[in-house]
Amino acid sequence: MIQSSRPAPADPRPFARALVVEDIAATREWLTALVHTAFPDIGVYHAGDVRTARAWFAEHAGDTTPMLALVDLGLPDAPGSDLIRYLAEHAPHVRPVVSTIYDDDANLLQAMAAGAQAYLLKDRPADELVELLRRIGGGEVALSPPMARRMLDHFRNHASFMTAGSASSEASEAQLTPRESDVLGMIGRGLTLPEAGAALGISSQTVATHVKAIYRKLGINSRAEAAMEAVRRQLT
Repeated sequence: MIQSSRPAPADPRPFARALVVEDIAATREWLTALVHTAFPDIGVYHAGDVRTARAWFAEHAGDTTPMLALVDLGLPDAPGSDLIRYLAEHAPHVRPVVSTIYDDDANLLQAMAAGAQAYLLKDRPADELVELLRRIGGGEVALSPPMARRMLDHFRNHASFMTAGSASSEASEAQLTPRESDVLGMIGRGLTLPEAGAALGISSQTVATHVKAIYRKLGINSRAEAAMEAVRRQLT
């Protein structure tokens, strides 16, 4: 029998499978339907929290075929950005994509800094989300239109802050105490004041006091600016 020497055809699918990380069952089903509409032959798996998702990836660590991960940011056991950061560091074959209702600068910047390759708002029309998923499958870094505008506006409005922060990085580094740096890192990870206090073993009121001092010392006025500074200092 003569065997063909031609290579097997490449898999035309951009992703062999997907993991939807979402704690609300009805939303998981809706996201799964969107993924199947965008990529009809894909296998979709589910996780309701970061711990379950990490266990799933550990179980399938030997399979490095291209994969999509849709990650909610408000998961019950840890911020979704923690899982995104884990995937960026340990699973380069996975494209982590945010699927969230949070449309603010701070969550956008924290997620993208963690390694998210797209940011989708779950309250957008289904056909728009399907189209964005297909663009992600084509290799694009896709943002829901409101978030694309927010990112452009943010960098326009904060260009002077970024330049000043870069020019005076050594001076600003020396101004924060070790505890203030800890708190800044918590802000960069998207934790609330009570969550940061629990993680550091201090009250939320004490965290708020540190936040006020950080804002004053760094000359900033928002969580988004604080998140950017935390990323620049590699505190996240």
